[in-house]
Amino acid sequence: MSIIKPFKALRPGAQFAKQVASRPYDVLSSAEAKIEAQGNPASFLHITKSEIDLPETTDIHSSEVYEKAKQNLDAFIKREILFRENKECYYIYRLIMDGRSQVGLVCASSIDDYENDVIKKHEFTRPDKELDRINHIKTTGAQTGNVFLAYRNVEALDALIDKWVNTKTAVYNFTAEDGIEHAVWIVNDTASIEKITGIFNDEIPCTYIADGHHRAASAAKVRKQLNGNVSAEANYFLTTLFPATQLQIMDYNRVIKNLNSLSVADFLKALEDDFVVEPVKSGAYKPRHLHEFGFYTSRKWYKLVSKPGTYSEDPIGILDVTILQNNILGKLLNIQDQRTDKNIDFVGGIRGLGELEKRVNSGEMAAAFSLYPVSIEQLFAIADSGNVMPPKSTWFEPKLRDGLITHLICE
Repeated sequence: MSIIKPFKALRPGAQFAKQVASRPYDVLSSAEAKIEAQGNPASFLHITKSEIDLPETTDIHSSEVYEKAKQNLDAFIKREILFRENKECYYIYRLIMDGRSQVGLVCASSIDDYENDVIKKHEFTRPDKELDRINHIKTTGAQTGNVFLAYRNVEALDALIDKWVNTKTAVYNFTAEDGIEHAVWIVNDTASIEKITGIFNDEIPCTYIADGHHRAASAAKVRKQLNGNVSAEANYFLTTLFPATQLQIMDYNRVIKNLNSLSVADFLKALEDDFVVEPVKSGAYKPRHLHEFGFYTSRKWYKLVSKPGTYSEDPIGILDVTILQNNILGKLLNIQDQRTDKNIDFVGGIRGLGELEKRVNSGEMAAAFSLYPVSIEQLFAIADSGNVMPPKSTWFEPKLRDGLITHLICE
């Protein structure tokens, strides 16, 4: 059974929604955030990336940054850009990207569920990234970052949400500068709220973190550190839950700085131990099936197909990110930990294969690998087995915007 609850969101007035809504804090550098917020005093980046309002020499993890976030949040409320809902509600959040719609339920999810593995994980977290969000939540008294959860479809819930979207008026409805459409509906009817809560209690045995492992872990650690010295809202964290059938996982590709002293010819020869290697006649190679990879170096693309018997069939071993790690990155390039090795970087599929070519052609990188995306069912299978995926295995699009709905843990 999954425990969720409605809550009194801190959110913008409708006239400010488009100005406030900002890209997630963890997809922007400080420099990018400063440019994006320029000329927009209502951008939520002044709260999630508050270092943009401090001298450039400021350590982004210093107490000054978190205090500035708190000051800016208070100022947004004082200027009536943000206000607190007067009733506990659920919210429906629809995103449309390239004509494809996904509709999620915004709610407060139980930290007990997170700690008891009712909310399942598929990634390890990094202590430094956790600490940043812990300090941000504790100082501001707010969970500003949404955790993206997935669940297996329940027909009654699909029908309820679909009917609400089609018969009610959205409180926000705008197209962001990147072309993605965002719309939010408020579910404030007591009967509907009770029905939604009941469906999760009775029919959804577990949910899965799709994106936001650090935000979830940080919320749990904040509760532990506060040790009950805060409102009951600290027992919950801000989530948006999407049905699995609506989700799209994009490819998450790799670029490599050097070939570990191997020439291109020697590297290609070494690949033949575990792969069928085939030059691509023209254009970038985007894998069409599991266990296919694209390899780009010296302005040439190659198609790699894993040979049978070179990988295991368990939920982790069968993943292409695992095959890449075991049979190429670790074996040939001596990259043992993708999270810390300086010889590797990651490129989300949203940037396209042209970004891989660009970084290799510029001389910054020596080679690139394109991968076939992980499926949502693979993600579920790994989380159900209690295992974790290799780092940077999934890239979800579209991303939820920060600022439209915030969960306060202090009354």
